[in-house]
Amino acid sequence: IQALVIAPTRELAVQSQEELFRFGRSKGVKVRSVYGGSSIEKQIKALKSGAHIVVGTPGRLLDLIKRKALKLQDIETLILDEADEMLNMGFLEDIEAIISRVPENRQTLLFSATMPDAIKRIGVQFMKAPEHVKIAAKELTTELVDQYYIRVKEQEKFDTMTRLMDVAQPELAIVFGRTKRRVDELTRGLKIRGFRAEGIHGDLDQNKRLRVLRDFKNGNLDVLVATDVAARGLDISGVTHVYNYDIPQDPESYVHRIGRTGRAGKSGQSITFVAPNEMGYLQIIENLTKKRMKGLKPASVEESFQSKKQVALKKIERDFADETIRANFEKFGKDARKLAAEFTPEELAMYILSLTVQDPDSLPEVEIAREKPLPFKPSGNGFGGKAKGGRGGRRG
Repeated sequence: IQALVIAPTRELAVQSQEELFRFGRSKGVKVRSVYGGSSIEKQIKALKSGAHIVVGTPGRLLDLIKRKALKLQDIETLILDEADEMLNMGFLEDIEAIISRVPENRQTLLFSATMPDAIKRIGVQFMKAPEHVKIAAKELTTELVDQYYIRVKEQEKFDTMTRLMDVAQPELAIVFGRTKRRVDELTRGLKIRGFRAEGIHGDLDQNKRLRVLRDFKNGNLDVLVATDVAARGLDISGVTHVYNYDIPQDPESYVHRIGRTGRAGKSGQSITFVAPNEMGYLQIIENLTKKRMKGLKPASVEESFQSKKQVALKKIERDFADETIRANFEKFGKDARKLAAEFTPEELAMYILSLTVQDPDSLPEVEIAREKPLPFKPSGNGFGGKAKGGRGGRRG
């Protein structure tokens, strides 16, 4: 094994393995990924078959080292990816234990969105005269992402978000929740309201997590609901909207979240839902990104209803233009003629639309449990003065 990559999550380990394999395929480079939640016996077998690069999570790497299934004496390059996230997840001791087993004569690369003292100590202790490369704050967010916020009461968030989705009709959207319970409840609620949605967080087994991500990438899902940790490092093209159902307590997490959209030269949109007592966090984010979010007016019930009707009409038009679908019409010919004799075309069309579009007055109720509120942050002036170009403005 010539190189070792330490990553905080299974998703990031798998994604890094896939990218490294793609880069090195023509040279015959063997890349293995190891992580918890999957059979360690299969991973040991894969390592025995040979590997040039190993990507893994700290706990599983340390377990394999202790079993003598992972030998590090030939490591030439060590990479610590998302080091601050691994620190937040409590992996510091595991990381130090792994590094202490790697040859001192090596190249070490450490990537971190922030540089807390504990991460600096790793640099001092395990790296020789390291070069510190810092990305300027002005580059933290892309101009291709339109950033909005909506000031909304906690109990009104879900209906506000789903009405916005009805109007925007995002091709691919990611919804961020603060906790695993929140992700589960949002996923269930979105399904009840008719969205093709699935969620990912740390408690899901690896096979299901990978299946959900594959379905999202392939367009079989419209909405992916995720925690910050589960979504770290995801590289999915075509995400048009990011919804921050819960504003992040850590402003760097906001940068990671909205970085899921506005990629490869395509525009994107992020919308953050902010409770009145969370306005201080909004301003902390703005100070970090050096960019002011625009206030957005929530979509009304009527706007949501009209948008859903337009979607239904376009689908009917597409279906009528599809010869395969029209070929099935004949089997209903006799019954259709009977209905046509009893009802007007307008009445039949209205009935079809009523079956297709949910009545806004009879939407199924969705209850989202309240999460523990974030510690209060006083609201100041924020970055950049008055909001420009927004709808709804900023209050309080």
